[in-house]
Amino acid sequence: MSHTPRSAPIAKRAQLQPGDLGHLVKSVFLGAYNALMVGLELVINPLQRLVGARRMAYFFLLPNMIIFGVFVLFPMLLNFYYSGTTGTRLMPQDRTWAGLANYEHLFRCGNFSQPNTCVEDMFWRAAHNTVVFVMFQVGGMVLLALVTAVILNREIVARGFFRSVYFYPVLLSPVVVGLIWKWILQRFGLLNAVLTGLGGEPIQFLLDRDWATFWVILVSIWAQMGFYTLILLAGLQSIPAVLYEAGEIDGANVWQRFRFITLPLLMPTLFVVLVLALIRAVQVFDQVFVLTGGGPGTATKYMVQYIYETGFANQIPRRGLASAASVLLGMVLLVFTLVQLWLGRKSEAA
Repeated sequence: MSHTPRSAPIAKRAQLQPGDLGHLVKSVFLGAYNALMVGLELVINPLQRLVGARRMAYFFLLPNMIIFGVFVLFPMLLNFYYSGTTGTRLMPQDRTWAGLANYEHLFRCGNFSQPNTCVEDMFWRAAHNTVVFVMFQVGGMVLLALVTAVILNREIVARGFFRSVYFYPVLLSPVVVGLIWKWILQRFGLLNAVLTGLGGEPIQFLLDRDWATFWVILVSIWAQMGFYTLILLAGLQSIPAVLYEAGEIDGANVWQRFRFITLPLLMPTLFVVLVLALIRAVQVFDQVFVLTGGGPGTATKYMVQYIYETGFANQIPRRGLASAASVLLGMVLLVFTLVQLWLGRKSEAA
């Protein structure tokens, strides 16, 4: 006659069931959370009694303000100081104060429309290229984003799918975008393979000045348009449908409804998109740097690349000159932003 060991039922009862494991994890988590809250309460309650409930907001803002001060405000002030110094040394105390000499060097020019007459011709070439890029990239992107948003706002088949497709390039890193399009546009790339397969001749897309400028602008529009399309789409969806119904009853056609209903009510959103696109376009760098490296020659060298190369990439870095160029770029960008915001408020008041 066999006998079951007495320890077997105990071992069976000791095994954890899936539900018991979940309760155990939950209990541990809640215990740790309660301990953390008790610890914070021991710190916050005396602090609140000391400074008062209204001043506690500054206490919670303090971590963000420290990060902002260390990584944004302090570098910005240091950049202003560097713009008034010369020398190749990195540490501020090792640099020579030069006042406005760097700014005078940048503006020493015979004819500002002809970079060859300027002492720092690369600065003005980069400035001219940036102006051209901003004009065509921002103008083209805002126009295409508006048209796309109007189409996606209508009842079309697979509207959700197309919204996702247009936004997908925004999720890609600018470096990844540059590498993908470089693979497509290079001498033995995908696009030239299609052209030669159709019996045509390969085109040096990235080695021709005009082609390189065209593709840099087009790739930038492709990569960023989805973001601004969604902003405009949100603005379109905030317009009451009853206004369109009233316009249709009054006999207004599609163009008239767009001109007299959509555009006036969408204007504040358009100004936001314009300001954001302008700020981003002026600061273009990584995507273009990967795609063309600023070439061919200086055809696609823009302001941020000039600042980077002048301050860091050249064999003899000129950090004071690079800092002065970045200060000028920031001031121009600030002026454009203030003008755009002023026009936006003026249109809203009207």
